[in-house]
Amino acid sequence: MERPGIHKIARLAKVSIGTVDRALHGRAGISEVTRTRVLRIAKELAYTPHPAARILSVGRGRLRIGVCVPQEIRLYYDHMRAGIEDEARRVSSLGIELVRRPVPGLGTDQGPQVASLLRKDVGAIILTPGNPALVGQLIDSAEEQNVRVVCITTDAPNSKRSAMVGVDPELSGRLAAELMARFVQPESRVAVITGMLSAEEHRLKSDGFRKGYHEDCSNSGEVAVLEAHESEDESYRKTCDLLEQYPDLRGIYVSTVNCLPVCRALEGFGLAGKVALITTDLFGEMIPYLRQRAIHASIYQDPYLQGQTAVRIVVDHLLNRTPIPKSNYLNPGIVLRTNLHLFREAQELAASQ
Repeated sequence: MERPGIHKIARLAKVSIGTVDRALHGRAGISEVTRTRVLRIAKELAYTPHPAARILSVGRGRLRIGVCVPQEIRLYYDHMRAGIEDEARRVSSLGIELVRRPVPGLGTDQGPQVASLLRKDVGAIILTPGNPALVGQLIDSAEEQNVRVVCITTDAPNSKRSAMVGVDPELSGRLAAELMARFVQPESRVAVITGMLSAEEHRLKSDGFRKGYHEDCSNSGEVAVLEAHESEDESYRKTCDLLEQYPDLRGIYVSTVNCLPVCRALEGFGLAGKVALITTDLFGEMIPYLRQRAIHASIYQDPYLQGQTAVRIVVDHLLNRTPIPKSNYLNPGIVLRTNLHLFREAQELAASQ
């Protein structure tokens, strides 16, 4: 039996109950003029479908959310997955299911996994597009099938994706540059150790840092950008090569979470604490370096909150047709030795000891 609100909307709009259902749930088969009229009347009546009614009307399959995020680097993506899983558990009583299609690393094997999710009749996909040029077409195909795609951490800006959740990467780079300018002397040479520059996040962080450093540091020296592809071995080797090539290097910004190889290289050269080191995010193994001032500061992106936010906006859209905002930028935090204890990762480590 239909709820009275549906009947009233149908009577005022002079259409059938089925037409009202199609308009409210974004289904095809009606004109845009009719859809607009029905939605306007529903809004005037402050009509909101009950979540249970949404589950029955959309069909359980359309309440599946596909998740395609990397397994590595676990120090970052484990926290993101925890946020996704915790939020999914919170709304599991509403019929929400996760369909997990992890990939080994950023940009690896994403095409087949996204294609697999589209065959699973998901209503939305949460995705880290490591190579947007390769997965952009699949994202567009998903959106054309009314499957909403939410990019998380890194973006595919030229695709038809519905939303981006993360920290503005260019802002992160500029924030790191402003901090670096406070830690080093004018005219200092610095470097960026990043991941794949084909990933939008890494490219924009590097660009933001270079621009910001030249603005914030008087007579700033050269900024070298090294692409280390999220590899620990490559990061260590390239940092060692960098330190040998530039003995006057005064600062390093690691724009990915892969900072431990850089810390080890600085220790090996006797430069821990002497070369200003700004890193990204926070995990247990970083904490001793922060306490010993080998890491001067870290730009915190809160991957746990990113995961929660991505699920939340998708669920609101699937159940209530809430519009998905194009950009959901979180405010980056700054981790210092003095406020380290306030962050979730440090509290979790303390509780485990």
